[in-house]
Amino acid sequence: MAVQKISWSDTQTLTDLACLHMLPLRAFRELKLGEGWSRRWTATWRFGRTPVSCTVRDLNEVDAAGSVPVRRFTWRTGQWHRPGLEYLVSTGRHHGFESFEEELLLLAADFAGDLVEALAQPFRLRFVTSSGAISHTPDFLLLTGRAPWLVDVRPADRIEPEDEVKFAASAQAALAVGWNYSVVTGWRQHVVGLVDTLSAGRRNLSDPLGLQEELLTLATAGPQPFGDLVGQCSVPAVARAHAIHLLWHRRLGMDMSGPLADASQIRVAVPAGRGPL
Repeated sequence: MAVQKISWSDTQTLTDLACLHMLPLRAFRELKLGEGWSRRWTATWRFGRTPVSCTVRDLNEVDAAGSVPVRRFTWRTGQWHRPGLEYLVSTGRHHGFESFEEELLLLAADFAGDLVEALAQPFRLRFVTSSGAISHTPDFLLLTGRAPWLVDVRPADRIEPEDEVKFAASAQAALAVGWNYSVVTGWRQHVVGLVDTLSAGRRNLSDPLGLQEELLTLATAGPQPFGDLVGQCSVPAVARAHAIHLLWHRRLGMDMSGPLADASQIRVAVPAGRGPL
């Protein structure tokens, strides 16, 4: 009988957690990619009130971290989407989002990788297709310790053929400058509930009783149920909160095949626990 492979939380990247849309070749065929296309396609950023345009070829020359959203967030009665602000431990401040799906993307990115900055609506891309010039504003540019990651967020059942052409243009622009690009359509089983649960322990947590070291020492014995692990601590009830804190910060890892419960398998995180997005 085949042994089921465990997905440990401390090794999962954003692409492991997310459901990603595979762009069809027909979407790329709509793009006008003749010689010198990266000098003709442009990206418009905003720095304060000032719009600044550059060619796609020069995207890496822009001080992206100093930019502001190219499109303003709006809050009004009767709107269909739900904008708001999400606090990220990685950056130490709040970031805007325009929908619940985008909020989940920010939360998962905060949990999953070496996130340095998250820029919402970073720039407006203007490109050329067989139907003429079109513009598109990607949802996020995630700056990490490695390559930047350009992301669009769209539920799979809301992606139309014209959207795929815009996503293909974003993918082409990202490829031209060595960035990653993804369209996130949803999340794998249990991811939303687990990340939401673990996020309760993401902020700094004082530990006068030394429970975190107790947990890490006990976990070196090998994977064991969450209830057994915290039950061996000097103050089990308080140890639960510290265990969740360690799970969020990837000092402990858990089996992600189900929701967090006393039976969930917990281990010490592997040395390379906080991998790339």
